[in-house]
Amino acid sequence: MTDSSHESTTVATATDNSQVDSPAERPRESMQEYYNLQKELFIVTLTTTAIIFVSVWISYNLNTALNYLLGACTGVVYLRMLAKNVEQLGQQNRSLSKSRFAVFIGLIILATQLSQLQVLPIFLGFLTYKVALLYQMVRALMPSDPR
Repeated sequence: MTDSSHESTTVATATDNSQVDSPAERPRESMQEYYNLQKELFIVTLTTTAIIFVSVWISYNLNTALNYLLGACTGVVYLRMLAKNVEQLGQQNRSLSKSRFAVFIGLIILATQLSQLQVLPIFLGFLTYKVALLYQMVRALMPSDPR
């Protein structure tokens, strides 16, 4: 009698475990979710950059729009470097690197030294990636559609 109850418990446990994801699949799912988020952030950033670039070009002039675009491209590079650091953070026991700030600091120094570059449009262009982060945050705070 104890053998049959042990067998039924074993079968029930095996059935329950087959419905749960294996431990090897959880990190893959999490990384796939991360890559999807990363892709969405880049798409929103690039779309926002294009819209603002055209708006600045129409409202001001091509030089100001190109300064904005330079800053926005640097922001995309910064976002990519940040994404790489976050990805490596999960794989190894590392802290986030601060070297990506050198890209921004170098750009601002370059903008202050060259008379053709304007600091404010470059700085605002750099911050364009933040629009994608705010968009993602608002989307995460919104309740899901029950359908």
